[in-house]
Amino acid sequence: MNPGTLSSRPALPPGLDARSAAILREIVEQYVETGEPVGSRTLSRRLPLPLSPATIRNVMADLTEAGLLFSPHASAGRLPTEKGVRLFVDGLLQFGSLSEDERETITNSLEMRGRSLQDTLAEASSMLSGLSSAAGLVLAPKGDGAVKHIEFVALGPRRALVILVGADGQVENRVIETPIGLPPSALVEAGNYLNAQLAGRSLEDLRAHVSADMSANRSELHHLTAEIVASGLATWSDVDRGGTLFVRGQARLLADVTEIERLSTIQMLFERLETQETMLRLLELAQESDGVRIFIGAESGLFGLSGTSVVVAPARTESNRIVGAIGVIGPTRLNYGRIIPVVDYTARVIGRMLG
Repeated sequence: MNPGTLSSRPALPPGLDARSAAILREIVEQYVETGEPVGSRTLSRRLPLPLSPATIRNVMADLTEAGLLFSPHASAGRLPTEKGVRLFVDGLLQFGSLSEDERETITNSLEMRGRSLQDTLAEASSMLSGLSSAAGLVLAPKGDGAVKHIEFVALGPRRALVILVGADGQVENRVIETPIGLPPSALVEAGNYLNAQLAGRSLEDLRAHVSADMSANRSELHHLTAEIVASGLATWSDVDRGGTLFVRGQARLLADVTEIERLSTIQMLFERLETQETMLRLLELAQESDGVRIFIGAESGLFGLSGTSVVVAPARTESNRIVGAIGVIGPTRLNYGRIIPVVDYTARVIGRMLG
């Protein structure tokens, strides 16, 4: 079954009537809330339908045979399988919209207010983590637009701040080490030299142009100033290739972990979150989607792990250009009804901010 989106609600599969759907929905909702198996007597008290425990047990047996429920141990209680959670998300999930206060809170928390873009995106991933009780993911792809201005500011002995302003107004900062004996005027000279070379070039083009200029000895820069120029450009050379992935709230994934096997799975997830392939795949998932997508277990091809879910949405500009990916990763029992509108709105805000 294809992962669902906000705009896609497939019909229920044949054989799942209203009674079966109500029981499956209640079991999944209880699983999301408590993580505990649910028995027929509990369901008979909670369901809006007047069903006896015996009738509920028969329906639960049918749902188990269909691969939608399973019994974790010898008790009569049931938990949903990943297939059952998938069906719940696709056809039974009811999610609301954010209140005006919630929208305002998200928007205000993402205002840059003098912060760098990096800090703002890190704040976005922290906010997503806090609202979802899972790990928040924000991917900003490598910018390839023109550079408007570059400046070097002394921070103290052997340290300087490199400030890069893009033609789109985005500002990024990096701290570099400076050579021993560098005169203060060298930082000004380095900035003047680079700004004279910009001419609407992207960072990659600027780097190639400056490298060729220095290799041909056309530059009259002092050797220490030339070292600063090279260092300032190199700080963006590999760090941002493929994008920057901000992950916050990883510790939340360990909150309910007790089994050694499950702990090993989460540790492997942490390692994969740090790989370049993960960033590229996240961006691919966003590009393939018109809205929020929900992946249960190994469906995304991102981690290949059972027991985890990924909720991801593209951040689009007003011209519909994708400028990043926003998401949440956590256990299968995520509160999807709450998380989906949060991810959707956050992606819209960041899309406007990056656009």
